[in-house]
Amino acid sequence: MRKANIYYNTILAGVLTETNDGEYTFQYNADYINKYPTQFITFTMPVSATIYREKRLFPFFEGLIPEGWLLNIASENWKINPNDRMGLLLACCKNCIGAVSVEPKEDKDEE
Repeated sequence: MRKANIYYNTILAGVLTETNDGEYTFQYNADYINKYPTQFITFTMPVSATIYREKRLFPFFEGLIPEGWLLNIASENWKINPNDRMGLLLACCKNCIGAVSVEPKEDKDEE
């Protein structure tokens, strides 16, 4: 299982998880829900206590991953299979253009 902290600017918005069976979940952080109830990361996932679930990586996060020649460079430099979308997201999306960033979640991090 791999997890990522999802930040909106510098604020922890929630956690994205790839489960061992290849499904994905996203859950907003409770503090984020209370303090920023209208500051969603994407229209398709409004701020809510709902756990969002998908069989594939959510389209919003998929859109953060580089494409074309930049994807080739990232894939070759970090030895990540281009089909490993979560691996690419974790490796390439810490400093994205826009307000959302992705950082690997360590086991010691609190939920």
